[in-house]
Amino acid sequence: MAVMLEARALGYGYPGRPVGRGLHLSLGAGEVLCVLGPNGGGKTTLFRTLLGLLPAQAGAVLLEGQPLEAMARGAVARRVGYVPQGHAAQFAFTVREAVLMGRTAHVSLFAAPGAADRDAAERAIQALGIGELAERVVTELSGGERQLAMIARALAQGARALVLDEPTASLDFGNQVRVLREIRRLAAEGYAVVFSTHDPGQAFLAASRVLLLAHGGARRQGAPVEVITAKNLREVYGVEVRVAALEGMRVCMPVL
Repeated sequence: MAVMLEARALGYGYPGRPVGRGLHLSLGAGEVLCVLGPNGGGKTTLFRTLLGLLPAQAGAVLLEGQPLEAMARGAVARRVGYVPQGHAAQFAFTVREAVLMGRTAHVSLFAAPGAADRDAAERAIQALGIGELAERVVTELSGGERQLAMIARALAQGARALVLDEPTASLDFGNQVRVLREIRRLAAEGYAVVFSTHDPGQAFLAASRVLLLAHGGARRQGAPVEVITAKNLREVYGVEVRVAALEGMRVCMPVL
């Protein structure tokens, strides 16, 4: 299995304010890593470091075996796509136009997108099953539809690794399921996916591995059944939780 994204003894944070230290992770094609942790626990900071938007404070990040710090931004964008947290559309682009913007890394400065770029955007739209939205204006979409459009834009980059920062946040139940279903489908097609969430149960639905973060960095990492336990969640979130099997699946239930 090809390793797409790797962190070695990674230290991450902001100038004068370290957030995490000594993180090791390796994500291969077809794997899904779910990152869990409380607000302020460092999830977004870690993601921004994995993408090179923040410099590593220690250790290294590698994309397809190459050191991230030695790569040009365009080369990074061709290897890893990013869907930031809570994307709010500001301009009245159509979905097709917004997805086509994902081809920026493949288009030289001042050049217009070519036929290959338009084809890549169209394939991404069809892959996400949002062809009927292609001519809709992004600002008029529901939250779930807009999130799928942003994932399509990341796919259009041509990257085989995806970093999704809380892709189900503020979505209704149906749209959460649609996004999780797409994450599973992408992994089945060989993509490497990292996503964060505040719902531990989503890891059982979509992830092959879980990274549990808290203030100071990683607490646990492993298979969902190993990491998502009542004890571990109590230590990180400070609440009582039951983790139980229900009709062949595992679920998390808070104890009120």
